[in-house]
Amino acid sequence: MALTTRIPLPLLPVPPSWYPGHMMKFTRTLPSLLTRTDVVVEIRDSRLPLTSINKSLEGALRKWRLERGWDANDPTRRVINAAPCERLVVFNKRDLVPEWGMEPFRLAMTRKCPGQQFIFASWHKPRDIRDLNRTLVNIARRYPHTPELNVLVIGMPNVGKSTLLNALRSMGIKGKTPKAFKTSAQPGLTQAISTRLKLSIEPLIYAFDTPGVMLPFLGQGVRGAERGVKLALIAGIKEGMYDMNTLAAYLLYRLNVLDPISPAYLVLLPAGTQPIIDSEEFLTKIAQRMGMVKRGAELDLSRAAAYFVRWWREEGGLRAASPHYHLLFAANKDEINTNQENSAFTHGWGFDFEWQISPRDFTNATNESNVASVVQLKMEECIDRYLIDSEVEDRDEGNISATQRKKQLTIGEKARRRAKYEKASSSRLKNTTISTFKAIPR
Repeated sequence: MALTTRIPLPLLPVPPSWYPGHMMKFTRTLPSLLTRTDVVVEIRDSRLPLTSINKSLEGALRKWRLERGWDANDPTRRVINAAPCERLVVFNKRDLVPEWGMEPFRLAMTRKCPGQQFIFASWHKPRDIRDLNRTLVNIARRYPHTPELNVLVIGMPNVGKSTLLNALRSMGIKGKTPKAFKTSAQPGLTQAISTRLKLSIEPLIYAFDTPGVMLPFLGQGVRGAERGVKLALIAGIKEGMYDMNTLAAYLLYRLNVLDPISPAYLVLLPAGTQPIIDSEEFLTKIAQRMGMVKRGAELDLSRAAAYFVRWWREEGGLRAASPHYHLLFAANKDEINTNQENSAFTHGWGFDFEWQISPRDFTNATNESNVASVVQLKMEECIDRYLIDSEVEDRDEGNISATQRKKQLTIGEKARRRAKYEKASSSRLKNTTISTFKAIPR
């Protein structure tokens, strides 16, 4: 099988804005909710561990930790430890990402984002749910004087918050328990904060489900465009806001990055087909093989694109998660050593991590742990780039749309006029009082 070395990013459209009123309402009420919260469980999608971070909630979470006694200069140190205050980041749907990258990613995130506990989980795996339940129980038992532990579950739309809570309830409460929350493959089903859901009786643990909150603005340029397409692929954005051909083109690109030698989509094509970079050529082969023809005997590429995306969401993600990293060097070792000795090729993990790698990176990688160290280093470089880009975006207001910026200017102008009017009114009242006082006969 040929090794795909150069994989160009397809052209992507400007990201749409999808920020319904219930999301804005929750964002505004989050600070008051945190005053009665002991543990925040933030759910992210394992396929998008960085893209599914909602930066619009970070300010409220940081303030909550500081008010509960965490050190502002050292996120791992707590000055006052009178009551529970923990933040757990759960990467859900772990079965949809390759196993070889989980531990290097966890170590990389721990180094770059201290003060958070990172856990991989999938509601399909009872062991993961049991471990997450045990983590919450251990937190509750560290504070025996706290009568109950209140858990707030937050995250972006369609990352699996309600599904994970249903699984936690079934694991924590003995006996048969009814499904507590409705779930859907489409985003936006949960639009209000739930009533308290009991997760454990001894110790007593309650949880609140919350609406998924999207970023008010997905960003500008290539970074914003790619962020929008990624979220649309995992059904995190309302269906219909993206063209299926665009999603299929980006999905083809990502699957080639994940496995340049034998991408997962090859099972959809005739045996012996080589990896394909051009999306139109790929969709043409899909349409030919599946007999997708529209009126006039013309191949229906839009239908082929919808089929490809649906296949990945239902079963293709599991296939893409199966390859192990060492296969890149074991399966085609001779080809890499002879033809690619001095060249690098594109590889990655999930949809957020992409790097250039060459055989020279593995010169000293004699065993599995050394390979994992190289992967961790590559991931740390990706996280550094993400953090730097986020800082630049915040500084240059790249995370604010033109409409939002205009609205902010309007609000500022109204506040300035109001202050000017109040100052003038106060001055007139003062002058009137003085005049009246002088007019009083003595």
